[in-house]
Amino acid sequence: MRLLGVDFGGKRIGIAVGESEHRLASPRPALEASGTLKIDAGNIVKIFKTEQANELVLGVPLDAEGMDTKMSRVIRQLGGHLEGLEIRVHYIDESMTSVGAAEALSEHDWTASKRRRHIDGEAACRILERFMDGEEVQ
Repeated sequence: MRLLGVDFGGKRIGIAVGESEHRLASPRPALEASGTLKIDAGNIVKIFKTEQANELVLGVPLDAEGMDTKMSRVIRQLGGHLEGLEIRVHYIDESMTSVGAAEALSEHDWTASKRRRHIDGEAACRILERFMDGEEVQ
């Protein structure tokens, strides 16, 4: 199954594509967030269709007790928009995915600005990896 992973942020939206059969995820260039969930959902659907994905995985930031935060409620609203556009959406706890992505990218001999351009897609890869490991949340 082909999956689209999304690491939603207020400024940028990290995107990755994964193949569940091979358990591989690859980052794509980040989208600029529009500030409007409906517009962002439409832009994500365009990529979903272009990448010929079957299902979408959204990263949800949970607090230390595993409860929703203000941002996770926003992301669930985004998921609702996507589901309204006939997209099957799964939710994954995204805790520490950006930190892990930053650590992995620090191993490259890249400038700080180049690492910033890649971190969102790398975080989306980690979201897909968690999904493929069976860590879905409700």
